[in-house]
Amino acid sequence: MQALTFHEARETVLRNVREGRTLPAIEEIPLSEAAGRVLAECAAADRDFPALARSVRDGYAVRAADLPGTLEIVGEVRAGEHFQGALAPGQAIEIMTGAPIPDGADAVEMIEHTRREGTRVIIDRSAEPRQFINPKGCEAAAGEILLNAGKRLDYSDIALLAAIGRPTIQVYRRPHVAIIATGDEIVEIAEKPLAFQIRNSNAWSLAAQVARAGGRPEVLPVARDTVEETREIVAQGLSADLLLLSGGVSAGKYDIVEQVLAGFQAEFYFDRVLIQPGQPLVFGKATGKFLFGLPGNPSSTMVTFEVFARAALQLLAGEYEITLPMTLARLTRDFKHRPGITRFLPAVLSADGSELTPVKWQGSGDIPSLTRANCYLVADPDRPEYARGDLIPVLMK
Repeated sequence: MQALTFHEARETVLRNVREGRTLPAIEEIPLSEAAGRVLAECAAADRDFPALARSVRDGYAVRAADLPGTLEIVGEVRAGEHFQGALAPGQAIEIMTGAPIPDGADAVEMIEHTRREGTRVIIDRSAEPRQFINPKGCEAAAGEILLNAGKRLDYSDIALLAAIGRPTIQVYRRPHVAIIATGDEIVEIAEKPLAFQIRNSNAWSLAAQVARAGGRPEVLPVARDTVEETREIVAQGLSADLLLLSGGVSAGKYDIVEQVLAGFQAEFYFDRVLIQPGQPLVFGKATGKFLFGLPGNPSSTMVTFEVFARAALQLLAGEYEITLPMTLARLTRDFKHRPGITRFLPAVLSADGSELTPVKWQGSGDIPSLTRANCYLVADPDRPEYARGDLIPVLMK
């Protein structure tokens, strides 16, 4: 099977999961628990927003035709109040930001551009009709769809749902994600490993990544390097909505994951991607469930989840728009790499997000370097050299 480029592999994941996914079951939850969940219904405005024309400045509600001029102040209106009566020619009403526009007024003049003398206000400039006024319904009309199903809810969405009177909301159930680490060298994290053994860090980093992406992680027992044991645990994992296997997917003699998956009539879409870390990445489907065979080195596991498996999980959670948010920053020093593959290497982005410094990295098993980094620099496969000050893509951790 031919190795795919980073972009080809990501598009393969998105296309196949979109075409083959089944949307999760729907549940209704309190709005207080909805942040981070995926909306399973459309949410519409229950009235015009704003329901009345309102001021967007502190100042005076006036008739534009009366300006410039000296006007008689006949009242005050604050947010949460409604002025009784109507504005007559030659009059002004003191108004606060957010307050409804009184009948008869068609403009607001900012208080900074006025001068008050007793019960009168002097305004030396003209005004345009509707200036500093948000008309009724300018933000949204009653019945207008404001949020579509498939949107992962952030804090602004929660504010909107509260504003339209939704104390409960329908969301998709979180996908169940099974996580299996493979290999005889793996011991549990509470054990003291021998010199040739390593603790099971990958399963727990994946569990954290899955939870952050909106899934329900389940860490299954380590699959040892026998076909029988691996087959038994993989069978358990295929009962979940998505299966993640860590290790056992390279070309070594005892890397048996693909052999076991073939026994479940697995279909493989790719088994190698031109990236570092993470080249021996497997993506496929078995018994109707999507699965990833992630490389076993820690940074390979983390990177391949973020750029490939996370997208699949988001689609399985019911999300519609899937993006890989990246920014650009300027390198603080020269950077070189061997062309031909896309590299995701640990780096530190400055507090203001403008500068990027690569972190010293000893390879895919170097967990300490990952903890010193807050992002990954993304090196283009066709560009071997970057000079200090050059812009380079950044993927946040």
